[in-house]
Amino acid sequence: MKQKTKSKKEKSTLPHQPKQKLYGTKAIEENQLERFENRTTVRKYTIEFTCPEFTCLCPRSGFPDFATIRIKYIPDQYCVELKSLKLYINSFRDKHVFHEDVTNVIIQDMIDLLDPHEISVVGDFTVRGNIHTLITAEHRKKK
Repeated sequence: MKQKTKSKKEKSTLPHQPKQKLYGTKAIEENQLERFENRTTVRKYTIEFTCPEFTCLCPRSGFPDFATIRIKYIPDQYCVELKSLKLYINSFRDKHVFHEDVTNVIIQDMIDLLDPHEISVVGDFTVRGNIHTLITAEHRKKK
């Protein structure tokens, strides 16, 4: 009995593929950065976040890029809400964007949302083609 082999055009289907968008996918697509009032304005203090699972797509090749994003800021009147930040960071996973641009987009969105005393965003991208890319963007509020 001759066994049927798949042609190159046929693709195997993976089991358990959702027919509808899952709640996480919807939440990422609908994300909006949110803020809340800084309740400790009697002193300056630093807030730091590390996002070690950042992904985006290379705008030239379409291949995935991986990075650790570090956000460090001194709040003024507002702080960023963490769940909204998580969804915002995850929203880049399907976007074609250069390393330099994504780091500057993140810092600008944070500045527009929070107007912090100081902020820095570091994009520490995984080695690709024997090159390690580290992008740092900084901003200080004018006095």
